[in-house]
Amino acid sequence: QVQVVESGGGLVQPGGSLRLSCVVSGVTFSSYGMNWYRQAPGKERELVASIMRTDGDTNYADSMKGRFTISRDNAKNTVYLQMNNLKLEDTAMYYCNAARNLGRLEFNYWGQGTQVTVSS
Repeated sequence: QVQVVESGGGLVQPGGSLRLSCVVSGVTFSSYGMNWYRQAPGKERELVASIMRTDGDTNYADSMKGRFTISRDNAKNTVYLQMNNLKLEDTAMYYCNAARNLGRLEFNYWGQGTQVTVSS
């Protein structure tokens, strides 16, 4: 059984920092690309950051570049999202996603999310 479990969300003031963690079990973690998504109330889910399974190459949404850092520790089956200089508009539920393509097959696993609230 595959499990994706996020943690680290909470309430933070504007300009503050949080580090989200996501632990994946039940699959070979190093075979999966890892993504963080977020969804704010009334808005669609959006991709925040991605990290590749092999070379660790990373990608970020434009509004997160320079503020957020995604990283992974394959020995711990964990992906992280370091969020600095948080803004009010970063308030959202943050979801971890493990993704892999095998030919025509796509594997996607999601966590339940962790809430991040930025408020003064």
